[in-house]
Amino acid sequence: MANVEPLDLDGVRTVEIGTVLWLIAFLALLPFYGRLEESGRLWWLWACMAGFGLGLFGIEICRKRRARRG
Repeated sequence: MANVEPLDLDGVRTVEIGTVLWLIAFLALLPFYGRLEESGRLWWLWACMAGFGLGLFGIEICRKRRARRG
């Protein structure tokens, strides 16, 4: 079996990409606000915003962890 090194040791890049994807999903759903509200799926929009907000916290946590590791 080959010894494969992980691509992202500290997780910062992974969390950054995920956070950006949540923001893109929010922006993509924003034009459909009225339709989402009518269909009872407005929570999709707020779930994307929550994912983005939590991602910002995650980025900070990963950066602090990277700084501690040296």
